[in-house]
Amino acid sequence: MSETKDLKKRLTRQLAARGVDNAKGMAMALLHKRGDVDAKGNLTAHGKERQALGAAGRAKDRAAKASGGSASDYTYDPKTNSARKK
Repeated sequence: MSETKDLKKRLTRQLAARGVDNAKGMAMALLHKRGDVDAKGNLTAHGKERQALGAAGRAKDRAAKASGGSASDYTYDPKTNSARKK
């Protein structure tokens, strides 16, 4: 899967690949719950920050929050969309 910064498109594709019915609706609901989009589907300030990180940055950020440390302590694996400690 090629990397894209667009949160909505990427999450929709990931959910559809997993066989989720109504992947677009589910993606929008998840992004709204996380505070990445508003009720109209527009990116919030938080969503714009997350989108600017790109897939690699978001994966590193998730790993750092889960395991501690800094995002720069992790390397990104695009095949699994995950990050591992260096």
